Amino acid sequence: MRDTLFPFQEDALEELKSKIAKAHLLLDDGDPQVISFSAPTGSGKTIVMTSLFEDIFFGSADFESQPDAVIIWLSDMPELNEQTRLKIESKSDKIRVRQLVTIDSNYDAKYFEGGNIYFLNTQKLGTDKLLTQKSDARQYTIWETLTNTAKASPKSFYVIIDEAHRGMYSSPRAENTAQSIMQKFLLGSPEDGLCQMPLVIGITATPQRFQKLLADTSSTVHKVIVKPEDVRESGLLKDRVIIHYPDIAINADMTMFKGAIENWLQKKEHWKNYCEQENEKLVKPILVVQVEDGNDSTYTRTDMQACLTMLEETLGRKLIDGEVVHTFNDQNTINLCGINIPRVEASRIEENEEINVVFFKMNLSTGWDCPRAEVMMSFRSAQDYTYIAQLLGRMVRTPLARRIQSDAELNNVSLFLPYYDEETVSSVIEALNKSEDIVPAETGTSKELVSLKRNSDFADVFSSMNNLITYKIDAARKQQPLKRLSALSRALTQDAIALDAQRNVQNAIVEKMNEEIARLKADGAFDEKAKAITGFDMKALAFDFGENAYVMESANKYIVTEFDINNLFNRAGKILGDGLHMAYWIKHSARDHVEVKVEVIVLVNDAEAMKRLNEFADNEFDNLYEANKRAISQLKEARRSLYDKLLFSSEKPVAVPWQLPSVIDFSLSADAATYEKHLFVDDNGRFKISLNTWEREVLSEELARGAVAWLRNLDRKSWSLEVPYEKAGVVAPMYPDLIIVRKDGHGYIFDILEPHDPSRSDNCEKAKGLAKFAESHWALFGRIQLIRKMRGPDGSEHYYRLDMSKASTRNKVRAIADNHALDELFKTDAVLQ
Repeated sequence: MRDTLFPFQEDALEELKSKIAKAHLLLDDGDPQVISFSAPTGSGKTIVMTSLFEDIFFGSADFESQPDAVIIWLSDMPELNEQTRLKIESKSDKIRVRQLVTIDSNYDAKYFEGGNIYFLNTQKLGTDKLLTQKSDARQYTIWETLTNTAKASPKSFYVIIDEAHRGMYSSPRAENTAQSIMQKFLLGSPEDGLCQMPLVIGITATPQRFQKLLADTSSTVHKVIVKPEDVRESGLLKDRVIIHYPDIAINADMTMFKGAIENWLQKKEHWKNYCEQENEKLVKPILVVQVEDGNDSTYTRTDMQACLTMLEETLGRKLIDGEVVHTFNDQNTINLCGINIPRVEASRIEENEEINVVFFKMNLSTGWDCPRAEVMMSFRSAQDYTYIAQLLGRMVRTPLARRIQSDAELNNVSLFLPYYDEETVSSVIEALNKSEDIVPAETGTSKELVSLKRNSDFADVFSSMNNLITYKIDAARKQQPLKRLSALSRALTQDAIALDAQRNVQNAIVEKMNEEIARLKADGAFDEKAKAITGFDMKALAFDFGENAYVMESANKYIVTEFDINNLFNRAGKILGDGLHMAYWIKHSARDHVEVKVEVIVLVNDAEAMKRLNEFADNEFDNLYEANKRAISQLKEARRSLYDKLLFSSEKPVAVPWQLPSVIDFSLSADAATYEKHLFVDDNGRFKISLNTWEREVLSEELARGAVAWLRNLDRKSWSLEVPYEKAGVVAPMYPDLIIVRKDGHGYIFDILEPHDPSRSDNCEKAKGLAKFAESHWALFGRIQLIRKMRGPDGSEHYYRLDMSKASTRNKVRAIADNHALDELFKTDAVLQ
């Protein structure tokens, strides 16, 4: 694959392969099998399927290759098939263009040729009789070709029903026709000569939608489900949808349109700054404008001429041909204000970087995938809120397929609704949340969802934070240490940071393999394991009628063929990864090749040897990353994110630099109060938040003592300070509430304060997590405190603090076993400040 899969996509891929293996076992009994793969729109289902196709054709560590497999991709529109074909072609680095075959009316064969992916659409199977009926020019119908192939090789024949990317049907009858054709693959169609397909994988946005196609089928159904929250956390989708609407119902559409243009220009400026800083290809956001329907005398009741005039006034220049387009079905090129506005297909908008503004009515949902669409203005009435919600579901993909860490503004989508009020905006939010499309984690109004920038009063504070660290828990899928080390060395070589890294690491691993194999031989364990691989005894059981009993006859020695040894060797190579089995084989090329392969097979199947090899890889990874981390930090964010994934894929928590972005997202509640000295503020230099009583009173104490600045550390933000703690053997993140900045004669001091309710069950575990954090990083921070409100000797309540920055305190905390022991420790060691 040319793209690295996100963790949730890797999980879906592994589950798909597991379900296929189970389905193949059940196929032996002649029972047709169905796998329902459901994932929200925007989750990259086609990417996952492309990776699956690579594993089917070329194999993987846990999946036997089927180079002669036949894959049928069935959808309901030729355009959707073409989009899928192009995506597979662009994303796979193994599947060749010649393997992607679009079935046209002339296709005629007894069997489908193995090793190919065939694209078929229901329209050709419905109205186009050339494929489905015999004639003088046709020897086999498409139904016969499907049946012949299914019967000849049921375990290497895969029918993919793409139910997720449905087209817009001209009538309910057309939709029913498409669904009935798809059902033929699931149920069989004797009148057409089509048997029930042995294995069907249905791709769908929701399990309920595909379930309709499964009505009346007797097939066993296996389910693979991608959770919406996993997609959100990946950064593949925008974080927030921010809805702008007028405070009072007035005719202010052009005023709001001006606001939409300004918001779009602001995003353009943010993207320009980011792409220049990161040396990325410039992302050009698009302003999408929804206009009203027309009537007999005009193609739209919206004053498009006024819209163009407002565009030119706000831009401060004349529009040029090609930067403004429309998608109206009933119009070709429109000429207004002296510029030509051509009609374009919705699916062609993203690729045309000359397009800045798109006018449309209701036809931007099917076949439309445009991550550049970041601002939308709708001139339509509040009655169209359901469609607006559906459209937003297509606008939330991130342009670079990843979250932008340094500027939260680039992770937002803006929607302007001049004809909506608070009630109808709530309807949009409700419809969006009920949509089958994936939605961002936060959807709300511009009054609730704000962006905050760095407080310019504290530029020197931000500059002093360079040495601080945080942790990232569950930020990446865990990887085997060997593969993790190989991937790091490969990346360092590709980025010209350490040109010899890949070769040196491979040599070091091969040398460690030598060492482990020598140890196995010295221990006497090798020969027995090798014997079990290269040969085995087969005894015959016979019935002796004279003795009236079964007797075991003499054993015959069977030698495993070289073919089987090669298979075991290749399987071992997939477990080791990165061609390490071949590197070892080449290193020992002067010796007997079978003997060398057996050594690799024995090594991989010895648990202790693999444990030692993986421990070696873990240590080598840490050393290699540490030696090159400064050079890695200078790379573009896109490349740094690859190293971050490798770093965070360790089984143990890893400390990383804590870097605050220039802009962060924040949410305001109705009872938010204004606070001073916060590190991030709005455009007016203010910071508003709703703090609970403990947070508010602890902050008040700190500010009264002369704190220079502070930060409200939010849960689960990409920029949050995380501290790992362990509960029931599982490592989880905690997010201390307050970061307090003080100053002394040596510079700024950063304190971590966590006011924590003693009634919560996680008190002991979080206290020990803070203590362990302080043990490792006490020199970087000031106070690291767990805080409780308790009644003091004077009979009044005060805030008492366990300060983990003190060795005596943290040693006692690390020795406790439960919440009761922590309660007692608060009584004896907590201090009042």
